[in-house]
Amino acid sequence: MKKQTIKVLSLLVVSGALATGCKLLKDVDYVATPDPLEMHGDSVRVKVDITFGEKGIHKKAAAEITPMLGSHALKPIRVQGEKATGNGDVIQYKAGGTVTYTDVIAYSPDMEVADLNVTGKIFKGTKEKGEIPETKIADATIITPLLVNKDFKVILAKDAFERVTEETFSATINYAKGKSDVKSSELKEDDIKAYEAFLNNAQTDAKVAIKSINITGFASPEGEEDKNNTLSTDRANSSKEASVKVAKKAENEGAQGEIYTATGSGEDYAGFKVALSADTEMNEDDKSLVLRVLETITNSAEREQAMRDMGKTFSYLDKNIFPALRRAEMVIVYDQTGFSDEELVALSTSNPDTLTVEELLFTAALSTDLNEQLRVYMIAEEKFPEDYRTANNVGAVLYKQNKTAEAKAKFEKANGIQDNPISKNNLGAIAGLDGDRTKAMELFDQANGEGPEVNYNKGILNILDGDYADAVSNLGSDASFNKALAELLNGSASSVAGTIDGSDDAETAQGYYLKAVAAANQDDLQGIVSNLKSCFAKDGSYKAKAKKDREFIKYMENASFTALM
Repeated sequence: MKKQTIKVLSLLVVSGALATGCKLLKDVDYVATPDPLEMHGDSVRVKVDITFGEKGIHKKAAAEITPMLGSHALKPIRVQGEKATGNGDVIQYKAGGTVTYTDVIAYSPDMEVADLNVTGKIFKGTKEKGEIPETKIADATIITPLLVNKDFKVILAKDAFERVTEETFSATINYAKGKSDVKSSELKEDDIKAYEAFLNNAQTDAKVAIKSINITGFASPEGEEDKNNTLSTDRANSSKEASVKVAKKAENEGAQGEIYTATGSGEDYAGFKVALSADTEMNEDDKSLVLRVLETITNSAEREQAMRDMGKTFSYLDKNIFPALRRAEMVIVYDQTGFSDEELVALSTSNPDTLTVEELLFTAALSTDLNEQLRVYMIAEEKFPEDYRTANNVGAVLYKQNKTAEAKAKFEKANGIQDNPISKNNLGAIAGLDGDRTKAMELFDQANGEGPEVNYNKGILNILDGDYADAVSNLGSDASFNKALAELLNGSASSVAGTIDGSDDAETAQGYYLKAVAAANQDDLQGIVSNLKSCFAKDGSYKAKAKKDREFIKYMENASFTALM
């Protein structure tokens, strides 16, 4: 808003028994800044420079001046001559002088169309000698900050859905002690049959794409280390040959070519530790002794000898633990393509139990219909109540449907499941709508960094609190009505039209109205008239507002403006 300074000359006149007042107090100038007054941060700040000319106040006189904002009396100020008694601001008789009056009053709606007046009393000594007649010194009140849209934004918790995921399928071939040939009986085991079935299915399943088959051979930790290293490599190679045979039987050509890596891993001490720890039959003292040997003796030959020296314990290992370590592991690495969007939507209706929480969260976001989103999110909440995202997202949809009480309950539930910044932001949005700006800002601070929604929400509070520079910063680079309003309030009226035109309010009544206010701040009558015409065409109710809006007060006698009204 454009700040104006209007000088008001008040010749104080008294009558009747108080006629002597004019001899005590003469020409006084009142200059209110700004004029019209402005509301910021729920308050109206009043500043008046009161100037007394030469011999403007009698040496022994005093004046108690009371500004009135409409029907609201502000705090009085006492001004006195140089020989008067009391605690007022002293004005020299010959030189005159200026005192600056300031006060802050909470805004109330009756101040929107009001006058700032002054009145008061004149004293000599302790006796009242006259009255200061009520005199208008400024108009009130510009309330442009109240145009802010309280469209606090909530955040939907994101899904971790991946259409294509890397998966593995594995099978194991076991070997006889010291051997690397694959026994025919091994190829009849259930895991090899499943291996064959997977390769057969992958040949025709477009959603399965085999990337590699990695085979690792192992040896049990007894015998010479060099021989075991070679043995593990031989086992890897023989398993590769066996896999190719299985692939041929499954008619999977891709699994017969240059897709393999075969590696010998030597003696499997890691697997030995795992198997030993999992064994429930072995004496715990013997088990602890073997584990201590594995952890303290690094030389493989000495380690094996120490185990052999355990007698029956070694025999138990050789019979029950080592055989499972003599193996080759075949691992198919493949990309699995999940359900299409259409399949996900269909399954969410026909068989939602088949979908994971990530798939349900993703599916809900596929729709722009709030009722459909709510349906899917509610399924997710019922199936996965331990995941805070499900309750949060149900709340976010309810919020968008203006069911704020229900939304608040869901946000509180979500944050109870897991303290999280997303639900904190959303609870802050509820607090903002409820008018609890302090609580809202506390919650937004706790949600810092969670997304642009948090900063946008802070920007709304900044406008309401009168912190316009912070509002411009927090509202970000995206064009919006509130961003344009913040720019205007921060003194950049020339930026408003461009920001509005780049926003969703480019052709709305409130967008045109704000551009008219910005034009008034730039003394652009044509801009005022053209934008108000467009505004009224969209929403005629804005005409009543414009008639009393103090942003346009200097144009209210202008023919073009009055014709439009």
